Amino acid sequence: MDPQRILAPAETVDALARTAFVHTGDRLVGAYRTDDFAGAVRVLDAVAPVADELDHHPDVQLGWGRVVFELSSHDVGGVTSRDLELARRIDVLAGAAGAQRAD
Repeated sequence: MDPQRILAPAETVDALARTAFVHTGDRLVGAYRTDDFAGAVRVLDAVAPVADELDHHPDVQLGWGRVVFELSSHDVGGVTSRDLELARRIDVLAGAAGAQRAD
């Protein structure tokens, strides 16, 4: 898949079906809840090295018992296969860190 091609929501729905992420506008948004602030930080700590490895960094909202990731390929102005890969990796890491998908 071309990492520069912008994907429409219809093209990402299957890949995101079992994750916390949804395709909204020009980004993927995934929200997780944890038992406390330290748990939310642990999720972010787990994601940071993977984001560096992929050289693709999410925007993050961090709060007590909650962490939200927003993914977009800013260089092309939308969601690409790079965002899908990072979303899948974040979802696995968040689950391993004890986070639950926020509704």
